[in-house]
This record gives sequence, C-alpha cells and structure tokens, in this order.
Amino acid sequence: MRRPELDHILATMLASQQEVSDLLFTVDRPPQVEVYGLLKPVALNPPVEKLTPFQTENLALNIVGDNLWQLEDLLRHGSCDASYSLSDRARFRVNVFSQRGNLSIVCRQLNAFVPTLEQLKLPEVFKEIPKEKTGLVLVTGATGMGKSTTLAAILNAVNQSHPVHVVTLEDPVEYLHKHQKATFNQRELGVDFDTYANGLRAALRQAPKVILVGEMRDRDTVQIALSAAETGHLVLSTLHTVNAGDTINRILGMFEPEEQDQIRTRLADSLRWVISQRLVPRLSGGRYALIELMGTNLRVQESIRLGESEGKTFYDIIEASYPFGWRNFDNTCLEAYEQDIISEDTALLNCTKRSVVARGIDNIKKSRGEMASSSNALRMKAGLGPARKPEMPMPAIKLRTDRTL
Repeated sequence: MRRPELDHILATMLASQQEVSDLLFTVDRPPQVEVYGLLKPVALNPPVEKLTPFQTENLALNIVGDNLWQLEDLLRHGSCDASYSLSDRARFRVNVFSQRGNLSIVCRQLNAFVPTLEQLKLPEVFKEIPKEKTGLVLVTGATGMGKSTTLAAILNAVNQSHPVHVVTLEDPVEYLHKHQKATFNQRELGVDFDTYANGLRAALRQAPKVILVGEMRDRDTVQIALSAAETGHLVLSTLHTVNAGDTINRILGMFEPEEQDQIRTRLADSLRWVISQRLVPRLSGGRYALIELMGTNLRVQESIRLGESEGKTFYDIIEASYPFGWRNFDNTCLEAYEQDIISEDTALLNCTKRSVVARGIDNIKKSRGEMASSSNALRMKAGLGPARKPEMPMPAIKLRTDRTL
C-alpha cells in the first residue's frame, strides 16, 4: 500500500458520514467511523467486509512511516501515538496498539481551525483565564471529553491579546496555532522531545511566558510544572479526573506521604483554575459540554492545605461561589435541563448529587406547570433499605389436655 491509497481510504471514510470524530481499523471488522459516540461501518471500493491482520499492519506501518521512536514504542510497549495529515483536508491523532497479536488503529480527527471561547459557548468567566500571568490551570475529564479543544480556545485568546512566547508540549500536536500577537513553538512528543518531564525542563530555558503540557502523567512532570508555575509562568495541562476534588487528590496521590504537606502548600499557592468537562447527548442531536469550574480563594487554599472537612468540601465551596461564575456539575445539569438542551435522564446520570438535581428538576417542572412526581426519587427511596420480609402469621398454640400430674 502506498500513501495515495491510504489517503483515498481515509478520505472515503471521512466523506461517508457527517461529524465523524474517529476512524477505527480492527481485525475481523470492516473499517468503521464513530459519529456522536456510535460506530458505523464504511463501504469501500473494492469492498472490505472484514479487515485481515495483514491489512491492519500495512495501514499501521504506512501511518507511522519511518519514525523509529514510534516503531520502538510500539514494539516495546504494545502501542504508540502518532499524527497524520491528509493533505490540507484533515489531521489525525493516531494510536496504534496490539490486541491478541494483531494491530488495531484509532484515528481521532482534529479540527482544522482553532476555536474561540465564544464559538464553544463557554461560560463568561472563562475569559478571565487567559488574563492569568502565573500559576497552574488544569482541564480534566475522561478521554474524548474535549479537554484539548478547551485548552486550544484559551491559548487562542492568549494569542489574540498578549504578545508573549508560548511553548506547547503535546502528544501529538493537535491544533496548529498561527502567530498573531503571541509567538508559538509547538513541540511533539517522540519527535521533538522524549518525555514530558524532559520537555518541561527544557521549556524553562526557552523563555516562555505560557507553557502547555499535554498531560500530567507522572510525579516528575507535576513537580516541574509546579516549579514553573511558582517561577512566573502560566502552566496549562490536563488530567484524567472527574471533578475538582478528585483532581487535587490525584495530584497528592502521586507523592509519598512525607512529601504531601509541602506539595499541598505549593499547590494551594499555585493553582488558579480547575475545569472539569463531560460531553453528553443533546436533545436536538450532537453533544453538549457540561462544565464544572473552580477558581481559587482563601477557602479553596485552606481546603487544599488541610484537606476537605464537613462543610468545607470543594463541592460546598463551588456551590457558595456560584454568583461569581463558579459552577459544579449539578448547577450545569440543572441549567442545561431548564434550557431544554439535555433530557432529565441525562441530567440525573451526569450530576454529582442525584437527590439535589432531582429536587431541582421537580422545581423546574412545577414552575412550568408540569407534574413534578419523580419516579426516580421514589425508586431510590424504595431501595434505601433492605426489603422487609412479609410478616408470617403466628402459629396457633395447641394446649395439651392429656398431661397427668
């Protein structure tokens, strides 16, 4: 297989559906595309009903090319990350991995344009994030929840308003930022540097004002990122955590118990924003981003230093700061439900405290004049305790009359 043939296959798969997010190649399955979270087969010409091991291996080697770093990573660790460009039409973040002795490929389509905060319809308070001069900004969530897109929009706002040097460390480079007011140097893992920790150490000697770290994967990366944030840099990165509290705990969990007091103090002083994201289905089709957003204040710093306690959890702090633009997933779920963006079931599945959101939904229904009986709440109440055994009738007591004294 040659590159023009590979490009033809990828182009055909992209054109098969609208809003394609991923291309998948797996042995014994046809080529597939993912659209709004669902896989759909693609008819190629000539048709391919089931991919063979030779075909997937051929595709993988053509995508990786002559990059010895990625080939060694694939052979040693069973997977590798790469990037691939389909002329000027599309770019892909590619993961090639081994499963049951065969190779599989997942190609995530990357947007050709860098989005703005307005285009993503993010809350107004997001405009405060690019104004930060120093500190640590974390965007968290599961894979495929739009973390890179949010970071790209924040960097785009920096690019439009600040004449500063920005260095990005990515795996691979996803959004290509054109020089506007800022100057961008975008480095790719495996091509321009070997590990995030080493790339971050080198970045500190490259006179940046803003540093993007694709992911905080280990203890060394976190330590260097904290050092960079403490020495006058704005550091943006991602973590695979579900909310603000778990993000703090994940960072602390990377260190030994005897180190945690010092890390708590450093993190309390450096942390500026924690953004958590979940993409959920819209009622009108497509997906919608639920956002949890926590900034920093004295209560947040105290909870990081001393740990959460009754009435001083990160959930409680975010709830109290709602008038300042902070929000937790319960707030976002109720707002999206009230605006008819998501369904009741989606809101209840993605909230933090189900009982709070269930009451909020009932109040919204009452204000609309709808019936506010919540079958979910009733089911929950019914399942709180163990099922009661049916009462058995007391057996009749038969007196013996034939006893002799």
